[in-house]
Amino acid sequence: MSIIETVSDVNNTFLSRRELTCNFNGLGGKLKKLEAVDMITKEFKLSNKIIIPIILRNHSGKTLTTGTFFVYDDENLAKKHVNPIIFTRLEKAKAKLAESQKSEETTEAKSEEAT
Repeated sequence: MSIIETVSDVNNTFLSRRELTCNFNGLGGKLKKLEAVDMITKEFKLSNKIIIPIILRNHSGKTLTTGTFFVYDDENLAKKHVNPIIFTRLEKAKAKLAESQKSEETTEAKSEEAT
């Protein structure tokens, strides 16, 4: 059984985007937007596309998370259609992730030098 279950997959030709709604089983409250984007990219083979997580909704009493994603071919078109605040939040999350990875690498390097 797969973790990702597709609820709806709509090709919106008017806005030139694909709108995906998926359920993530067993990840209630644990899933972050960037992790969900990585999982969607691998599941649907969307490596050259711009994927924007719109909302991740947790269901109370269940270990189920429902996510809505917009998939664009062109980044400029995505920036026209989607609220700029969403892009700002994604950039902050990416910067925070990169910073934590960098600090982990320096910690590992210091522990190797000590031994």
